[in-house]
Amino acid sequence: MLSPQTNFKRMMFAGLFSALCFSQAAAAPATCDRVVIGAGSDYPPLHWYDGHQLRGASVALATRIFDEMGVPYEVRYFGPFPRLMANAQAGHLDVVTTLKQTPERAAFLTFTSMPAFINPVAVFVARERSFAYTGWSDLEGHKGGIVIGTRFGEPFDSYMRDKLKVESSSSLESNFKKLALGRIDYLITGYYNGVAYMEGHKLQQQFKALKPDLNETQNYVGFYSKSPCMRYYKEFDRRMAMLVKAGEPEKLIQNALSDWRAAPHTMR
Repeated sequence: MLSPQTNFKRMMFAGLFSALCFSQAAAAPATCDRVVIGAGSDYPPLHWYDGHQLRGASVALATRIFDEMGVPYEVRYFGPFPRLMANAQAGHLDVVTTLKQTPERAAFLTFTSMPAFINPVAVFVARERSFAYTGWSDLEGHKGGIVIGTRFGEPFDSYMRDKLKVESSSSLESNFKKLALGRIDYLITGYYNGVAYMEGHKLQQQFKALKPDLNETQNYVGFYSKSPCMRYYKEFDRRMAMLVKAGEPEKLIQNALSDWRAAPHTMR
């Protein structure tokens, strides 16, 4: 029969061993079995949800690179853009494709070194209620609309906040409806996005984009900075830079526009 002292020593040893094992397990890095990819649901031709899956140039670019790398992935629909970003910040996905780089987003996302797409931003108006426009100051005194959570880059974001009267809606579709009813005088969105909506709904005779473009923004791929899938970031970044230099993103945009025209879907 073991003495109380011996039993105590064995219990102490077992406890220390368990604690050591737990500490090592906690310190071990998580694995990346597959990359979970998310994208906006309401921004054709870059990305949109067709009721069954996410599609568009952004999705095609990311999946093409991971295919070439031989990395398993899942493209997952997270809902409207604000919900997507909430999930990204919470670490529920590994890659967001594609979006503008802002300080707030850089707090939890690591962006590719080069933009994936150059995205001109335009002011859209109803043809029958158009107004003279040569630059940002001509928007003052008019009521505008944007999709909630949208960023257009500095210095325009600050100018819009300080100088313009702009209200947010849940989708581009609701903004175009407001524009048709005269509840807003203009809406701001990506040029390709606005054109895709008008073409998909046969509205080219009702609305138009004003010139010049409001500005030109850059869309990047963002990796969740704490994701174990960050192990793929450097190689993904290298391959994407090669595709950008070869002009592949523009081809993907044109292909996505063709897909959208063939089967436009109600924007969510």
